[in-house]
Amino acid sequence: MSLLIGVAGCFFSVTAFAILLETPKSYLIHAGGVGAVGGFVYLLGTKNELGVVFSSFLSVLAIAFLAHLFARIFKEPVTVFLIAGILPTVPGAGMYRTAYYLIQNDSEKSGYYLLQTLEIAGVIALAIFIMDTLFKIVGKREKKV
Repeated sequence: MSLLIGVAGCFFSVTAFAILLETPKSYLIHAGGVGAVGGFVYLLGTKNELGVVFSSFLSVLAIAFLAHLFARIFKEPVTVFLIAGILPTVPGAGMYRTAYYLIQNDSEKSGYYLLQTLEIAGVIALAIFIMDTLFKIVGKREKKV
């Protein structure tokens, strides 16, 4: 049940964020769906003890895949679906904990959360890069045929 609530929360938060980003109204549901799928993959990964960083990587792979797929289907830029969709995966809590433990003068916990935050940010960039590259390779093959 908590998984369902988490996915619903991701859907509504991404949809609301897409409104703030002025995503075209006809694509708000799609952007929310991208975020919900990403949230589902992340929550499923953490529930199966894959770790926060690897779960984030798999989540962003799913988000980037759907964003590229929707971009081609609806003939819109990938960023319409990607920017709002990655919202649940962005390590905001890690950044908060880093600053909190820095203020509390607990350098061990602060360093741990800083490293984890940087790892998550790195896998977000890596997953987007991998999916973008795969879609470019497939696109070049389709043009040759």
